[in-house]
Amino acid sequence: MIDAIESTNTRDELESLRRQLMQAQRLTSLGELASSVAHEFNNILTTILNYAKIGLKNEDTAARTKALEKILAASERAAKITGGMLGFARAKTDERKPTDMVTLVGEVLVLVEKDLQKHRIKLDKRFRGRPHAVVSATQIQQIILNLVINARQAMPPGGHLRIEVRENADTNLVEVIIADTGSGIPAEQLRRIFEPFFTTKSGPDDTGNGGTGLGLAVCRDIIEAHNGRIRVESLVGRGTTFTVKLPACTAHTPAVA
Repeated sequence: MIDAIESTNTRDELESLRRQLMQAQRLTSLGELASSVAHEFNNILTTILNYAKIGLKNEDTAARTKALEKILAASERAAKITGGMLGFARAKTDERKPTDMVTLVGEVLVLVEKDLQKHRIKLDKRFRGRPHAVVSATQIQQIILNLVINARQAMPPGGHLRIEVRENADTNLVEVIIADTGSGIPAEQLRRIFEPFFTTKSGPDDTGNGGTGLGLAVCRDIIEAHNGRIRVESLVGRGTTFTVKLPACTAHTPAVA
Protein backbone atom coordinates (compact mmCIF):
# COMPACT_ATOMS: atom_id res chain seq x y z
CA MET A 1 0.00 0.00 0.00
CA ILE A 2 2.80 2.40 0.97
CA ASP A 3 4.69 1.55 -2.22
CA ALA A 4 1.60 2.32 -4.29
CA ILE A 5 1.16 5.71 -2.59
CA GLU A 6 4.84 6.57 -3.08
CA SER A 7 4.61 5.55 -6.74
CA THR A 8 1.56 7.78 -7.24
CA ASN A 9 3.28 10.69 -5.52
CA THR A 10 6.35 10.24 -7.73
CA ARG A 11 4.21 10.26 -10.88
CA ASP A 12 2.41 13.40 -9.69
CA GLU A 13 5.72 15.12 -8.96
CA LEU A 14 7.12 14.19 -12.37
CA GLU A 15 3.99 15.47 -14.11
CA SER A 16 4.20 18.73 -12.14
CA LEU A 17 7.85 19.14 -13.12
CA ARG A 18 7.01 18.38 -16.75
CA ARG A 19 4.35 21.09 -16.78
CA GLN A 20 6.71 23.58 -15.15
CA LEU A 21 9.38 22.79 -17.74
CA MET A 22 6.95 23.31 -20.60
CA GLN A 23 5.79 26.64 -19.14
CA ALA A 24 9.38 27.82 -18.63
CA GLN A 25 10.29 26.86 -22.18
CA ARG A 26 7.17 28.63 -23.48
CA LEU A 27 8.15 31.85 -21.72
CA THR A 28 11.70 31.51 -23.05
CA SER A 29 10.31 31.38 -26.58
CA LEU A 30 8.27 34.53 -25.98
CA GLY A 31 11.35 36.22 -24.55
CA GLU A 32 13.11 35.63 -27.87
CA LEU A 33 10.48 37.84 -29.51
CA ALA A 34 10.28 40.58 -26.88
CA SER A 35 12.50 43.08 -28.68
CA SER A 36 10.72 42.73 -32.02
CA VAL A 37 7.26 42.89 -30.44
CA ALA A 38 8.21 46.02 -28.48
CA HIS A 39 9.43 47.63 -31.71
CA GLU A 40 6.18 46.69 -33.46
CA PHE A 41 4.12 48.23 -30.65
CA ASN A 42 6.15 51.42 -30.95
CA ASN A 43 5.28 51.55 -34.66
CA ILE A 44 1.61 50.94 -33.90
CA LEU A 45 1.52 53.69 -31.28
CA THR A 46 3.22 56.09 -33.66
CA THR A 47 0.55 55.34 -36.27
CA ILE A 48 -2.25 55.90 -33.76
CA LEU A 49 -0.77 59.17 -32.48
CA ASN A 50 -0.13 60.59 -35.95
CA TYR A 51 -3.60 59.83 -37.27
CA ALA A 52 -5.20 61.08 -34.05
CA LYS A 53 -3.45 64.43 -34.61
CA ILE A 54 -4.59 64.49 -38.24
CA GLY A 55 -8.17 63.80 -37.19
CA LEU A 56 -8.13 66.55 -34.57
CA LYS A 57 -6.65 69.17 -36.88
CA ASN A 58 -8.67 68.37 -40.01
CA GLU A 59 -12.32 69.41 -40.16
CA ASP A 60 -12.99 67.53 -43.39
CA THR A 61 -15.31 64.59 -42.68
CA ALA A 62 -13.67 62.27 -45.19
CA ALA A 63 -10.19 62.97 -43.79
CA ARG A 64 -11.38 62.35 -40.23
CA THR A 65 -13.07 59.11 -41.25
CA LYS A 66 -9.85 57.90 -42.91
CA ALA A 67 -7.85 58.82 -39.78
CA LEU A 68 -10.26 56.90 -37.56
CA GLU A 69 -10.09 53.87 -39.86
CA LYS A 70 -6.27 53.89 -39.64
CA ILE A 71 -6.44 54.17 -35.85
CA LEU A 72 -8.94 51.31 -35.68
CA ALA A 73 -6.80 49.05 -37.91
CA ALA A 74 -3.66 49.74 -35.86
CA SER A 75 -5.53 49.12 -32.59
CA GLU A 76 -6.93 45.83 -33.86
CA ARG A 77 -3.44 44.66 -34.82
CA ALA A 78 -2.14 45.59 -31.36
CA ALA A 79 -5.00 43.70 -29.73
CA LYS A 80 -4.32 40.66 -31.90
CA ILE A 81 -0.64 40.58 -30.93
CA THR A 82 -1.40 41.14 -27.23
CA GLY A 83 -4.12 38.50 -27.22
CA GLY A 84 -1.83 35.99 -28.88
CA MET A 85 1.01 36.55 -26.45
CA LEU A 86 -1.18 36.49 -23.35
CA GLY A 87 -3.05 33.40 -24.50
CA PHE A 88 0.21 31.64 -25.27
CA ALA A 89 1.84 32.60 -21.95
CA ARG A 90 -1.13 31.95 -19.65
CA ALA A 91 -2.52 28.73 -21.08
CA LYS A 92 -3.54 26.40 -18.26
CA THR A 93 -5.44 23.63 -20.00
CA ASP A 94 -4.26 20.57 -21.87
CA GLU A 95 -7.70 19.95 -23.36
CA ARG A 96 -7.48 18.76 -26.93
CA LYS A 97 -10.15 19.60 -29.44
CA PRO A 98 -10.54 19.69 -33.23
CA THR A 99 -8.43 22.62 -34.40
CA ASP A 100 -8.02 24.29 -37.76
CA MET A 101 -4.27 23.91 -38.24
CA VAL A 102 -4.04 26.77 -40.76
CA THR A 103 -5.60 29.16 -38.24
CA LEU A 104 -3.33 27.84 -35.48
CA VAL A 105 -0.17 28.37 -37.53
CA GLY A 106 -1.41 31.80 -38.62
CA GLU A 107 -1.73 32.90 -34.99
CA VAL A 108 1.91 31.99 -34.41
CA LEU A 109 2.99 33.93 -37.49
CA VAL A 110 1.34 37.07 -36.08
CA LEU A 111 3.82 36.87 -33.18
CA VAL A 112 6.92 36.22 -35.29
CA GLU A 113 6.16 38.41 -38.30
CA LYS A 114 8.08 41.46 -37.06
CA ASP A 115 11.02 39.35 -35.91
CA LEU A 116 11.30 37.80 -39.38
CA GLN A 117 11.06 41.22 -41.04
CA LYS A 118 13.75 42.59 -38.72
CA HIS A 119 16.16 39.89 -39.93
CA ARG A 120 15.03 40.23 -43.57
CA ILE A 121 13.70 36.68 -43.69
CA LYS A 122 11.38 36.04 -46.62
CA LEU A 123 8.33 34.06 -45.54
CA ASP A 124 6.69 31.64 -47.96
CA LYS A 125 3.31 30.38 -46.71
CA ARG A 126 1.75 27.36 -48.42
CA PHE A 127 -1.59 26.40 -46.90
CA ARG A 128 -3.47 23.59 -48.63
CA GLY A 129 -7.10 23.28 -47.57
CA ARG A 130 -8.20 23.56 -43.93
CA PRO A 131 -6.97 20.33 -42.27
CA HIS A 132 -7.97 19.71 -38.65
CA ALA A 133 -6.33 17.76 -35.83
CA VAL A 134 -7.34 17.06 -32.23
CA VAL A 135 -4.71 19.03 -30.34
CA SER A 136 -3.96 21.27 -27.40
CA ALA A 137 -3.67 24.47 -29.44
CA THR A 138 -1.21 26.18 -27.11
CA GLN A 139 1.10 23.17 -26.98
CA ILE A 140 1.22 22.83 -30.76
CA GLN A 141 1.75 26.58 -31.11
CA GLN A 142 4.69 26.20 -28.74
CA ILE A 143 6.20 23.65 -31.14
CA ILE A 144 5.69 25.86 -34.20
CA LEU A 145 7.09 28.90 -32.40
CA ASN A 146 10.19 26.97 -31.29
CA LEU A 147 10.83 25.66 -34.80
CA VAL A 148 10.36 29.08 -36.41
CA ILE A 149 12.71 30.77 -33.92
CA ASN A 150 15.31 28.03 -34.44
CA ALA A 151 15.01 28.45 -38.22
CA ARG A 152 15.45 32.22 -38.00
CA GLN A 153 18.51 31.85 -35.78
CA ALA A 154 20.05 29.37 -38.22
CA MET A 155 19.79 31.76 -41.16
CA PRO A 156 21.80 34.84 -42.04
CA PRO A 157 19.77 37.99 -42.80
CA GLY A 158 17.99 37.59 -46.11
CA GLY A 159 17.19 33.90 -45.68
CA HIS A 160 14.08 32.08 -46.86
CA LEU A 161 11.56 30.37 -44.55
CA ARG A 162 8.85 28.10 -45.93
CA ILE A 163 5.89 27.10 -43.77
CA GLU A 164 3.47 24.59 -45.19
CA VAL A 165 0.26 23.05 -43.81
CA ARG A 166 -1.34 20.14 -45.65
CA GLU A 167 -3.20 16.90 -45.13
CA ASN A 168 -1.72 13.65 -46.38
CA ALA A 169 -4.75 11.62 -47.47
CA ASP A 170 -2.68 8.43 -47.79
CA THR A 171 -1.57 8.48 -44.14
CA ASN A 172 -4.51 10.46 -42.69
CA LEU A 173 -2.00 12.84 -41.10
CA VAL A 174 -1.83 16.63 -40.97
CA GLU A 175 1.69 17.78 -41.83
CA VAL A 176 3.19 21.10 -40.75
CA ILE A 177 6.50 21.78 -42.50
CA ILE A 178 9.06 24.41 -41.44
CA ALA A 179 11.96 24.64 -43.89
CA ASP A 180 14.85 27.12 -43.74
CA THR A 181 17.84 28.01 -45.90
CA GLY A 182 20.20 28.17 -42.95
CA SER A 183 23.53 26.61 -42.06
CA GLY A 184 22.18 23.08 -41.71
CA ILE A 185 23.06 20.50 -39.06
CA PRO A 186 26.00 18.05 -39.37
CA ALA A 187 25.02 14.38 -39.41
CA GLU A 188 26.82 13.64 -36.14
CA GLN A 189 24.74 16.32 -34.38
CA LEU A 190 21.47 15.57 -36.15
CA ARG A 191 20.94 12.30 -34.31
CA ARG A 192 21.22 14.11 -30.94
CA ILE A 193 19.14 17.25 -31.45
CA PHE A 194 16.14 15.91 -29.51
CA GLU A 195 18.24 15.05 -26.45
CA PRO A 196 17.55 17.32 -23.43
CA PHE A 197 20.20 20.05 -22.99
CA PHE A 198 21.93 19.28 -26.29
CA THR A 199 22.23 22.33 -28.54
CA THR A 200 23.90 23.08 -31.86
CA LYS A 201 24.12 26.80 -31.03
CA SER A 202 27.61 27.94 -30.09
CA GLY A 203 26.52 31.06 -28.21
CA PRO A 204 24.12 34.01 -28.08
CA ASP A 205 22.80 35.38 -31.37
CA ASP A 206 22.46 39.08 -32.15
CA THR A 207 19.52 39.31 -29.73
CA GLY A 208 21.70 38.05 -26.88
CA ASN A 209 19.90 34.71 -26.72
CA GLY A 210 21.47 31.30 -27.11
CA GLY A 211 20.22 27.75 -26.96
CA THR A 212 19.08 25.99 -23.77
CA GLY A 213 18.89 22.59 -25.42
CA LEU A 214 15.30 22.15 -24.19
CA GLY A 215 13.24 23.44 -27.13
CA LEU A 216 13.39 20.38 -29.38
CA ALA A 217 13.18 17.96 -26.47
CA VAL A 218 9.93 19.62 -25.37
CA CYS A 219 8.70 19.56 -28.98
CA ARG A 220 9.19 15.82 -29.26
CA ASP A 221 7.54 15.22 -25.88
CA ILE A 222 4.44 17.20 -26.90
CA ILE A 223 4.17 15.58 -30.33
CA GLU A 224 4.49 12.05 -28.98
CA ALA A 225 1.82 12.83 -26.38
CA HIS A 226 -0.44 13.75 -29.33
CA ASN A 227 0.29 10.39 -31.01
CA GLY A 228 2.25 12.22 -33.67
CA ARG A 229 5.84 12.29 -34.79
CA ILE A 230 8.47 14.77 -35.94
CA ARG A 231 10.92 14.27 -38.80
CA VAL A 232 14.02 16.30 -39.60
CA GLU A 233 16.16 16.50 -42.74
CA SER A 234 19.23 18.70 -43.03
CA LEU A 235 22.12 19.45 -45.35
CA VAL A 236 25.08 21.50 -44.17
CA GLY A 237 25.13 24.79 -46.01
CA ARG A 238 21.69 24.19 -47.55
CA GLY A 239 19.23 24.28 -44.66
CA THR A 240 16.96 22.20 -42.44
CA THR A 241 13.39 20.95 -42.77
CA PHE A 242 11.24 19.85 -39.84
CA THR A 243 7.96 18.04 -40.51
CA VAL A 244 5.43 17.70 -37.70
CA LYS A 245 2.86 14.96 -38.34
CA LEU A 246 -0.38 14.75 -36.35
CA PRO A 247 -3.44 12.49 -36.76
CA ALA A 248 -6.06 14.26 -38.89
CA CYS A 249 -9.70 14.57 -37.84
CA THR A 250 -12.92 16.26 -38.89
CA ALA A 251 -14.10 19.58 -37.47
CA HIS A 252 -16.78 17.72 -35.47
CA THR A 253 -14.56 15.19 -33.69
CA PRO A 254 -15.22 15.23 -29.90
CA ALA A 255 -12.76 17.06 -27.63
CA VAL A 256 -10.40 15.07 -25.39
CA ALA A 257 -9.65 15.98 -21.79
